[in-house]
Amino acid sequence: MVRHVEYVMGMPISLDLRDEEDLASAVTETFTWLHEVDARFSPYKVDSEVSRYGRGLLAAADLSEELDDVLSRCAYYEDISGGAFSTQLPGHDFDPCAVVKGWAVQRAADHLHAAGARRFCLNAGGDVVTSGEPEPGRAWRVGIRHPEQPQAVCAVLASRDGTVATSATYERGAHILDGRTGQPATGLLSVTVVADDLTHADALATATFALGTDGIAWAATQPGVEVLIIDEGRRVHRSPGLTPG
Repeated sequence: MVRHVEYVMGMPISLDLRDEEDLASAVTETFTWLHEVDARFSPYKVDSEVSRYGRGLLAAADLSEELDDVLSRCAYYEDISGGAFSTQLPGHDFDPCAVVKGWAVQRAADHLHAAGARRFCLNAGGDVVTSGEPEPGRAWRVGIRHPEQPQAVCAVLASRDGTVATSATYERGAHILDGRTGQPATGLLSVTVVADDLTHADALATATFALGTDGIAWAATQPGVEVLIIDEGRRVHRSPGLTPG
């Protein structure tokens, strides 16, 4: 059993590992990977691969396989959202963080699983990957922060072998922009997406938030996910398949 927290990618990332086997080296390698992602993919580090690509210093042939993968995913979410999800807006630096965060944490969880971990919860600033159960017969309980009350939760979800991602403005202010207008997205207070993969859950939550109130109906049409959305009128829109914790 291991409980470990490190500050990476501008947020606390915590691991609650319930396996009895000695997985200390896997835990170390997992967090090393996350620090490497931060160094290579942060748009806030001038020498990162992402920053050099954004300044036009890297040709397509020079990109790492990982960045090429991230760019492909970014293009996918921009396409399916009709441009509301965007990594490049006039007057702003290239910023793929809406894909990189979920992608990196999902890969970290995959590494843990490949190393033999079966019962864990990896939490990156509220975006969560769960594996197995913390104890037999009980799911992991994932709290969704209330968008207006920092010390409260608005829902608790049960999760086994799944992921939960939330996009909101309570941590970083109006940082989610609508790629169609270049302006901060409006209409929603919080979007939570439950999916099998955190890369998808995280990017889809951002895309939904960027779409504003149009995102409510749009998210409901996305296959294989469940959503919990709170709009600016404080109305709650909830998929029937969500499992309370």
